[in-house]
Amino acid sequence: MAHDLNTPYEYPFEAASEAEIKFGDGAIEGRPAGVPSSYEEGGSARWSPDAIAEVHALAQLGRYQVRGYNSFNKQLPTFDDLTFVPATMTRLPLEGYRESCDTTTILGGGRGLVEKPMELKIPIYIASMSFGALSASAKAALGFGASKVGTMTCTGEGGMLEEEREASQRLLYQMSPARYGVDLDHLRRADALEIVVGQGAKPGTGGLLLGMKVSERVSRMRTLPQGVDQRSTIRHPDFLGADDMAVKIEELRIATNYKVPIFIKMGATRPRYDVAIAAKAGADVIVVDGAEGGTGASPEMLLNHTGIPTMSAIRAAREALDECGMTGKVSLVAAGGIRSGVDAAKCLALGADAVMIGNAAMMALGCNSPRYLADYEALGTAPGACHHCHTGRCPVGVATQDPELEKRMNPHAGAERVARYLTAMTMEITALAKACGKSSVHNLEVEDLRALSFQASAFTGVKMAGIDRAFDW
Repeated sequence: MAHDLNTPYEYPFEAASEAEIKFGDGAIEGRPAGVPSSYEEGGSARWSPDAIAEVHALAQLGRYQVRGYNSFNKQLPTFDDLTFVPATMTRLPLEGYRESCDTTTILGGGRGLVEKPMELKIPIYIASMSFGALSASAKAALGFGASKVGTMTCTGEGGMLEEEREASQRLLYQMSPARYGVDLDHLRRADALEIVVGQGAKPGTGGLLLGMKVSERVSRMRTLPQGVDQRSTIRHPDFLGADDMAVKIEELRIATNYKVPIFIKMGATRPRYDVAIAAKAGADVIVVDGAEGGTGASPEMLLNHTGIPTMSAIRAAREALDECGMTGKVSLVAAGGIRSGVDAAKCLALGADAVMIGNAAMMALGCNSPRYLADYEALGTAPGACHHCHTGRCPVGVATQDPELEKRMNPHAGAERVARYLTAMTMEITALAKACGKSSVHNLEVEDLRALSFQASAFTGVKMAGIDRAFDW
């Protein structure tokens, strides 16, 4: 006889304990705490140890896995698949210590509509990471570090944190679909506004902040129940398409008296079309966040199986601006998986006007540093492999709301490390630009690059090394 689907199903045998359901291996959030011998290398190519571990995880949890950090997808091409071809005979390189290379970066002034375009001393700024995802000490340290080298940081979707506003000479204020902390006074105190319509780590879905990180202060700022998981809405209530977005942008210009530029941040999915729509709707700056972008918490399947790589998104976005006549009017920022000045220089050569870094900035603060080893071990991980931002148990006090853990994040020391890291990145960019004969980092171009793999050439249109033509399927 068929079972009534409206009646809870009961097994016709003795109930199993939770320990039996979970193989007795303990916690497995994100990845198993201890890898059983059955996961050793060997066997089916299709059913690899990782694939088997994933099935075991889903079978034990009864839901998809949630974790922080970024993609574990090993098949994505990286910036290491591109190389620079410096000046030798056909061009003249610049003298490293005698000739200068300009790094000044102006974002949002191309349309001539705003009184104060965002002027940065370097082509790098700190990504939109919220208070909630990060501790207040970490947010303040990022602000102070960015200010020291003349660049900016972004609030993320958690609203304006007073410590961050005080620390940041230049602050980008993000408006999420959930409208957390949106306040007219905060809009007017910001140096630029950002409308977020998606992010690279989880395009097509909203932000996620698990209950262990929704502290009393986070709860108050976001008007949320304390200790309860928060899932942001993904669609803005004020617009559904380009026409509505144009109205919203104009409303923000009026609210800020046309003083500050308007950014649109999107995950990289269909950049050729999405970027054109945002540009025509009136954005001053467009941020394209590739599939390698990081996050404080996301379903693991979205991290690994959605979006397109940053390197291919930059080329498509730049061509979109070229084709719709917006080059020089709309600035392009690239984000997602940028680790160094070398990566940043390659982004500029591919067509970006600036880059935004998130995970790298956290590393500079001390994320994954080899301290507090017992706390890493308690999470089932180790320094250099930790991706447990979502748990709120960050051993180094960066991605937590626990007051005791946050004390481990020294804002002064963290700010100094961030400033030094940004300085070193900029030195790397200028060294490469000079080697290519460029007196400004913004003069780097696709012709300065060659691809080292067919995949990288196909993804970017960059010529293959040696044959000097792009790979054509």
